Amino acid sequence: MESSLEFSSSLGSMSSLLTRCRTFKVLVIGDSGVGKTCLAHRLSAGEFPMRVEATIGVDFRERVLDIDGERIKLQLWDTAGQERFRKSMVQHYYRNVHAVLFIYDVTCPASFRSLTSWIEECRQNSIGREIPRFLIGNKSDLRNACRTDGQVNQEWAMSFAKAHGMMFFETSAKDPPKTRASTRLSDGEVPHQQNEVEDIVVAVGAKLKRQKKPSVTSLPTYSGSFKLPNKKRPEKEVWTCC
Repeated sequence: MESSLEFSSSLGSMSSLLTRCRTFKVLVIGDSGVGKTCLAHRLSAGEFPMRVEATIGVDFRERVLDIDGERIKLQLWDTAGQERFRKSMVQHYYRNVHAVLFIYDVTCPASFRSLTSWIEECRQNSIGREIPRFLIGNKSDLRNACRTDGQVNQEWAMSFAKAHGMMFFETSAKDPPKTRASTRLSDGEVPHQQNEVEDIVVAVGAKLKRQKKPSVTSLPTYSGSFKLPNKKRPEKEVWTCC
């Protein structure tokens, strides 16, 4: 009887070890309206939400990956882009970060110019260069290949990513390029790098898997929201993003 109990206990311990996976905190930051929430939803759930509300505080989303035989969990922290919703939470969501996704809207040059302030905020909150960083241009489905004004030049974005040690991607949370792969370029159109959202997930997971074992015991293991307390809470703005 004792040996049977010991054997059962051993099996339980082995099962626990087999199902255990490392959890990595991934921060998703960028200006309000660049599509962080939609992209985070696509990264975690594999689908585009048709109706979203402006993020107030932080939303948590998770995605479990199998990278070369190891299960790892990406915990995506979708942060509010508006300063009035972020001010009192900055120190909280920059704690124990393992990777940062910098998001901008390819049809909004102002959101690209704001990236330097986001990088500075990371520096002020002790996010060093050793933390993997990824630059993601969102809403590529709205890019007009015949225009050069009012859009972020992809060569500028690539140069920016290289200068800051980032891996660069351009995609669309709403209409990933795989659904438009057969589209032919017309005269005057300039080809652009197009990435599937899944390419980003795999790249982030592979990069983090190579990191040393992180201290992640204090991270919450659920998906949900953490909202800012506010006596006069503003009405949520309903909007759609790509």
